[in-house]
Amino acid sequence: MNAELETLFPKEERGFWGRAFHFVTGITEVRMRAEKPVLLYAGGREYCLMPDGQPREVLSVREGGDGRVAMRGRVLTPKELSAFLLHFCRDSLYAYEEELREGYLTLEGGHRLGVAGEVILEKGRVQNVKHVQYLNLRVAREAIGAADVILPRVYRNGELRSVLIASPPGCGKTTMLRDLIRQVANGNVYGKGVTVGVVDERGEIGGSFLGVTQNDLGLRTDVLGGCPKALGMRMMIRSMGPAVLAVDELGKPEDAEELREALRCGVKVLATLHGESIRDVRERGLDQLFEVIFFLGRGSPVPRLLKIWEREEGFE
Repeated sequence: MNAELETLFPKEERGFWGRAFHFVTGITEVRMRAEKPVLLYAGGREYCLMPDGQPREVLSVREGGDGRVAMRGRVLTPKELSAFLLHFCRDSLYAYEEELREGYLTLEGGHRLGVAGEVILEKGRVQNVKHVQYLNLRVAREAIGAADVILPRVYRNGELRSVLIASPPGCGKTTMLRDLIRQVANGNVYGKGVTVGVVDERGEIGGSFLGVTQNDLGLRTDVLGGCPKALGMRMMIRSMGPAVLAVDELGKPEDAEELREALRCGVKVLATLHGESIRDVRERGLDQLFEVIFFLGRGSPVPRLLKIWEREEGFE
């Protein structure tokens, strides 16, 4: 994985990034900010990258450090950040304009590059992002078997149930959803394989790059990318007739309405939500749409299951 990350960067920079990625395993994020040191995150730890690419762990005073080590790390200039962005866009910002409007790019391997700077608005809608000052490389984590811990409760008497996976950001709910889709589509010891329709609005589930899905979503899975979830769910049911719909990060009221329609059509749903409690789920009117809800916390190397809520029984 680390060798793959190195190849994302310009050739003249690979020596620096290669040294950084060689010494740290399980990288989840690389944060690059103009006039600030490069920071790397792995296994719940924070590292700064020295000018020669060597990583140094950043420890707080409580942990026995002083945090000042980060200030000795490599500092990127705005010009360097712009060059990186242009490289990630394959030397054509225009070709990636639609993605940039959403604040991200999907890179080869399914990795996600977050972009922030000054937004250009037109009639209340984002038209572009200029003067980019911040990049966040989020490393795709395809953890085969991540859903094993929840799989026995996903099925009841051999029948698949509608499932919601909820957690705060960064706890691996998309990682778990991705593996769950794969296992549901392929079939497993609890149920036979079925057709799954994935509505991948932001490309985080399949990690599509140039239209090709980079992650293993199973042999009976169809993917609709770049489409708003509510519209995509409707299109997928009409065009592909899936037994199961899968979506990431529910939130808008129209998402819940399309979910209700899908359920009325006999389609099961696998989904995720930013939330820490059943109250967060209820506030969005989603608690009665799912038969079982799994709440996750931070874990390594796979997401950590904290608690389970059953529609008929409440919490365990």
